[in-house]
Amino acid sequence: MTDLLVPFRIDIPDSALLDLHQRLDATRWPDELPGIDGAHGIPLATVRELAEQWRHRFDWRRAEARLNALPQWTTSIDGQDVHFLHVRSSSPHAFPLVLTHGWPGTVAEFLDVIGPLTEPQLHGGRAEDAFHVVVPSLPGFGFSGPTRERGWDATRIARAWATLMQRLGYTRYGAQGGDWGALVTRELGFVDPAHLVGVHLNNLLAPPTDDGQGLTALEQAHLARAAEFQRDGRAYLAVQVSRPLTLAYGLNDSPTGLLAWIGEKLLTWTDAPMDRDLLLTHVSIYWFTRTIASSVRLYAEGGWLFGAPQVSSIPMAVAVGPRDMMPAVRRYAEQTNHIVQWTELPRGGHFAASEVPELLVADVRSFFARYR
Repeated sequence: MTDLLVPFRIDIPDSALLDLHQRLDATRWPDELPGIDGAHGIPLATVRELAEQWRHRFDWRRAEARLNALPQWTTSIDGQDVHFLHVRSSSPHAFPLVLTHGWPGTVAEFLDVIGPLTEPQLHGGRAEDAFHVVVPSLPGFGFSGPTRERGWDATRIARAWATLMQRLGYTRYGAQGGDWGALVTRELGFVDPAHLVGVHLNNLLAPPTDDGQGLTALEQAHLARAAEFQRDGRAYLAVQVSRPLTLAYGLNDSPTGLLAWIGEKLLTWTDAPMDRDLLLTHVSIYWFTRTIASSVRLYAEGGWLFGAPQVSSIPMAVAVGPRDMMPAVRRYAEQTNHIVQWTELPRGGHFAASEVPELLVADVRSFFARYR
């Protein structure tokens, strides 16, 4: 049966851990000019420290057990394996919600929000605010495994999510996401408007369309931060859009190379430094599943990079972290989106679910209370 749901458990063999440790021990470190202070990329000392922790102190089995404590499944959709967490609430009032991660994240991004969303009464909330939570691994990422053909862009992934939610028996649901997850979540509004009641995004692409006159000081700061990222932070994007395979040879073969490439983003796209164990959990998932090539290949499928966004009528909430790389400004977001709720978070960067889980959960609860 193509719609079969298969229980899944993460079980990385000891031989894979041994291979990782041997490769880390054999790292050939590059030289670094003195005094450049990260101007040429993630500093050598930072990567050495991360690699030493990954090799000697990081406990993959503990991370694996934390993920395995949650119900997981795989299914085949449109010829592609899809892995997902499916955590049902004990509350009779629970509302279905699909959460979508981005790059270089994984389903581990949501570990700190699943409990408060599914069992709010155990986390200072009300049982009537509960959700049944579905957290898929993007096709080509992590335990979904590599994609096998071209065409897996945000729209096709959104169609797969609509199929997944139908397969799970959910006829009305909400969606939340950031980074690629925000793009996929927004696309859900076009591909499944009969069942999707609204979307909550913690990243939204909304480029300026005027000279910025009349913006608040905070909105001006958002534009300045986005301009800085456009000048100094987009090199990875150009490579992943145009030469994903060339990049992947090194990242798939060298754990230290993978650690540097992903770790730089996980450390610098945040308000405060990401927890190192979570960072290493993300990197380990890419390493053990050998999906770095297919994950960066998604950028080569991303036609969204080169055109104006389609106007969306789906009810939308946006939560803006002040230290995101390109914080959205409401004036520009409203030109192509139906904004119902807009929140300027007091802190947080690109990875809201793991940086400010309590703020994200509160904002998600507030928005979807309208549509239960």
